[in-house]
Amino acid sequence: MKRLRTVNDVMTHAVISVDRGAAFKDIVESMRQWRISALPVVADDGWAAGVVSEADLLPKAQGVDVPRAVTAGQLMTAPAVTVTRDAARAGAARLMARDNLKRLAVVDGDGRLAGGVSRGDLLKVCLRSDEDIAEELREVVMAHLTPDESAAVRVHVSNGVVHPDGSIPDASLFDVLVRVARGVPGVVDVAVRLDVGSPTRR
Repeated sequence: MKRLRTVNDVMTHAVISVDRGAAFKDIVESMRQWRISALPVVADDGWAAGVVSEADLLPKAQGVDVPRAVTAGQLMTAPAVTVTRDAARAGAARLMARDNLKRLAVVDGDGRLAGGVSRGDLLKVCLRSDEDIAEELREVVMAHLTPDESAAVRVHVSNGVVHPDGSIPDASLFDVLVRVARGVPGVVDVAVRLDVGSPTRR
């Protein structure tokens, strides 16, 4: 069962890029051909040097004179905003939201371009099946409760919304279980119906 927790789990491994010397028209053509709005720019050693986006190209289209800006290396925004393969998926999503980015370059530990991750890639977790989510949630619940206690908690997932019900022995566990459940990939919301009291064997 794939947990979809890291960038590597959802990223696109084959990514379109350009080198520093790519000409303006070639950059535009690549964007048009692949229907993307930004391209990572790589150095000769494969290192992610920057990103050239439609926003970087628009001044030319508007007739604004941008001297000595005709190649990807001259037009790009640098340094590139990147994440590593093992970065948390949720962290990449926060970075995109904070900086209003549509995609991020993904690099290996040495900074070489390894792929890319887009908003759409990060939303793949929303397609995770309810059964898959429920299976992981049961493991999560068991990790925080004794076997007798976990037997008194039932987990049902519908369209990504978690509906745990039953009883827990201690009110302090309520917030813990809700927080942990929200952290499971694919969970959209948690609708809790848990009573506090002695668990009943089932």
